[in-house]
Amino acid sequence: MNNSVPEDGTLLPLMEEFYTIQGEGYNTGKAAYFIRLGGCDVGCHWCDVKESWDASIHPLTAADKIVEHAKQHPAKTVVVTGGEPLIYNMDYLTRKLKENGIQTFIETSGAYPLSGEWDWICLSPKKFKSPRPDITPFAHELKIIVFNKSDFQWAEDYAKLVSPGCKLYLQPEWSNAAKMTPLIIEYVMNNPKWEVSLQTHKFMNIP
Repeated sequence: MNNSVPEDGTLLPLMEEFYTIQGEGYNTGKAAYFIRLGGCDVGCHWCDVKESWDASIHPLTAADKIVEHAKQHPAKTVVVTGGEPLIYNMDYLTRKLKENGIQTFIETSGAYPLSGEWDWICLSPKKFKSPRPDITPFAHELKIIVFNKSDFQWAEDYAKLVSPGCKLYLQPEWSNAAKMTPLIIEYVMNNPKWEVSLQTHKFMNIP
């Protein structure tokens, strides 16, 4: 982790920021400005952005500057992702975004305390570092990455912890998608409270 990040969240280790189409989950297909922060100790072996793990290699960037960049795009929606963004205090960044009329979405493993003002919280828990129980009730969307058959029961365990209105998604892990997608389709047909999520941005070859 980057110990030089101020606790007030005014500076954040920015890995990348880009304007694109949301590719996964409930908000698939919507234009959004993505803010990817460096730093993660969850350690998913199938993570496709392992370069985000070491926060120290990503420049500390003023949250005000990030907001200014986000304001320049037509879609007034920001997705904060990582890494694991909740390692840091998200209060300042989200407050400034909202002051500028920008909706705030987050993608998190839930392994750290919830901070920030969010219009949409996508909780994607990982077996490598379980989410905090005080976060699960606030999730608008539960997105389980399915790598093997045991993940279905694990998904059901977390479905019991989220609020009744939380959207439930099963998403095949990209490298194992050919094997797991047919199983996910069958599972969702037999358990229709779940929906299928696909990484459509990879099919469209966009970030």
